[in-house]
Amino acid sequence: MKPTVIYENLGLIDYKKAWDYQEKIFRSKVDQKIKIRRGEASDPTKNHILFCEHPHVYTLGKSGDKKNLLLNEKALEENNVSFYEINRGGDITYHGPGQLVVYPIFDLDYFFTDIGRYLRFLEESVIRTLSEYGIESGRVDG
Repeated sequence: MKPTVIYENLGLIDYKKAWDYQEKIFRSKVDQKIKIRRGEASDPTKNHILFCEHPHVYTLGKSGDKKNLLLNEKALEENNVSFYEINRGGDITYHGPGQLVVYPIFDLDYFFTDIGRYLRFLEESVIRTLSEYGIESGRVDG
């Protein structure tokens, strides 16, 4: 059976609310996979792709350093900017209105299990899409 992907446009949504929604989807996938492995279910897990925008927010990934955030707490508050420490990789990331953010939540067992390959596929998809709109992009070595 060919895997399907459920598309959702969440519009402008607070980062924490979008994060909580992603966690809910992820937990349901894990629960379904456990049921499948126990023989209690046979329906495959569902794949999701979420599109949204966030109000001004900075996130700090688990491999980052808070000193790389160039705004102090007072400046964040004065500018109505949220800040979250998250369990994903990366350093400081900014998201804001007008910036399309895409969250794929896929069960890679139905595609391929090489996470590096998956990330290169995502990267290549973005590069090619930008090219279609006349925007030059590419990879940064290292």
